[in-house]
Amino acid sequence: MSVLTHIALLYKIRSNLMYNNEFPLAPIERILFIVAMIPEGKVSSYGKVADLAGLPKRARYVSKALKLADPKKNIPWHRVINSQGKISFIKDSNEYRAQAELLRIEGVEVNQGKIQLSKYEWQPNIASLVLGIPF
Repeated sequence: MSVLTHIALLYKIRSNLMYNNEFPLAPIERILFIVAMIPEGKVSSYGKVADLAGLPKRARYVSKALKLADPKKNIPWHRVINSQGKISFIKDSNEYRAQAELLRIEGVEVNQGKIQLSKYEWQPNIASLVLGIPF
């Protein structure tokens, strides 16, 4: 059984266990919630964040959500990279340099805009995702 199948099953179980009056989060809020869960020193791809937020094939929507995020929320936007393990901003732009620097401060090795996913990719605990995200 794939990880996404496990997640879907756990969502179903969780929804059957919920008896409170919580409103489910809007898609952008779910994305920001997932990004906020990425720990210091780890990264995730736009596509993986979209999948975990219940929005498969919506990687570009993740980028949009991060642009719209309230800066006061301190969402760690810099921990989200593309699926090839690269910073998506134009090389040597202010955003590119800022993202690379923030990742380096957290101990992530950035080599010409590339991050080694085998070493730094976030592997979330499925139970904490399912039980922690109010869908």
